Amino acid sequence: MRNAPTILHLDMDAFFASAEQASKPSLRGKAVVVGGLGPRGVVATASYEARVFGVHSAMPMAQARRLAPNAAYLVPRFGFYRSISEQVMALLRALSPLVEPLSLDEAFVDLEAGGAAWDEGSARLVGEKLRADIRAVTALTGSVGLAASKMLAKIASEQAKPDGLVVIDPGTERELLGPMSVRILPGVGPATGDHLRRAGIHTVEEIVEAGEDELVRLLGKAHGHGLYAMALAHDERPVVAERETKSVSVEDTYDVDIHDRLRVGMEVQRLADRCVRRLRGAGLSGRTIVLKVRRYDFSTLTRSETLRGPTDDPAVVREAAARLLESVDTTGGVRLLGVGVSGLADYTQEDLFAQAAGDLGELPEEEPGEVAAEKDEAPVERRWVAGHDVTHAEFGHGWVQGSGLGRVTVRFETPDSEPGRVRTFRVDDASLAVAEPLPLVAVEGGASGLRPDLVSHPHHP
Repeated sequence: MRNAPTILHLDMDAFFASAEQASKPSLRGKAVVVGGLGPRGVVATASYEARVFGVHSAMPMAQARRLAPNAAYLVPRFGFYRSISEQVMALLRALSPLVEPLSLDEAFVDLEAGGAAWDEGSARLVGEKLRADIRAVTALTGSVGLAASKMLAKIASEQAKPDGLVVIDPGTERELLGPMSVRILPGVGPATGDHLRRAGIHTVEEIVEAGEDELVRLLGKAHGHGLYAMALAHDERPVVAERETKSVSVEDTYDVDIHDRLRVGMEVQRLADRCVRRLRGAGLSGRTIVLKVRRYDFSTLTRSETLRGPTDDPAVVREAAARLLESVDTTGGVRLLGVGVSGLADYTQEDLFAQAAGDLGELPEEEPGEVAAEKDEAPVERRWVAGHDVTHAEFGHGWVQGSGLGRVTVRFETPDSEPGRVRTFRVDDASLAVAEPLPLVAVEGGASGLRPDLVSHPHHP
């Protein structure tokens, strides 16, 4: 490990929910929950105001509504979040060529590789400036951790939340880690944590006291050795600029179990087409087709078929997924379906296949909203998604608060306005239309939204 805290971990604070609050003045300081709003939806992100009531990510949405019935419940706007993420990642890449994104709102940065920092003082300056730059460019906050390793930098950013910065000085790691739960270490999930607990091991220090041999006996050679090293604060994992995509997949969860075998087959075909769109969008193809089925009793089955070469032909993927479906019993009902492609490559070998006859398959037009139901079953109100942007010919830009019974309620406000008024319209009002999200910060000159003074950093003397 290095002898200076020059690995930075950035974690945006309650990212989706904070982006919605910044976009909607009437929600600032209020409980906001973002996620799937159907009966089987889950929470993607909860604002800090919602967390006070016990709401957290991955919680069933029905449980969140019981805990915080007065919160604002919104459907995610992933395109909007992605545009903000691109601004944040641009700031990080201005600091170093070694930026390892983990998700839209989280990344590691090797500050030493970019000459941005070389000791505790310079690293702290970079971290503080980064936080200020993120606020200036996006109107959002992020928490920064600085340490000599990835594991410790991530722990530091968690301690810094919300909207803070924590530096872990080299030499203090063991003292810091000792009293922490074993779950703080990478690779310790619920199953491993329970296994260690049953062995009387609850803290990182107790892992060290148990010794490496005992860890190997409990967890196996590879996991035991690795976990013991982490407990000693030994983490040599480098920051990797490019994380290779291993698979491309799509899935849908259905509000009501699907029992009709024909409908299940149609859903699988639709998912196969969506998956190929993502493949082609990324310039990839793949050899292994994967089908995922979660049945009425929550049992989850996966089936796969490996082709003779990589493809991005929708007909080939559809036919392979249909063959895989034949081997799955869906009699009791299906609550989730997914189609994926792995064994990725950046080329295709269409001529190898006898599976699909004729020319390359053409993709049908994508259904608006990609809702998990047949088109003719979708009520008109589905066009007006809670939290999404609209514009009205007379009242301007706003967002959907809710819809139903032939009506849609809209609050008219923008990121830089005062909290706006609420108005209700018929769902077929010709003056109301879907709109693109507005930027959180008004930018002058340049599409990137980054000013030169916001991407500078100190250089080694």
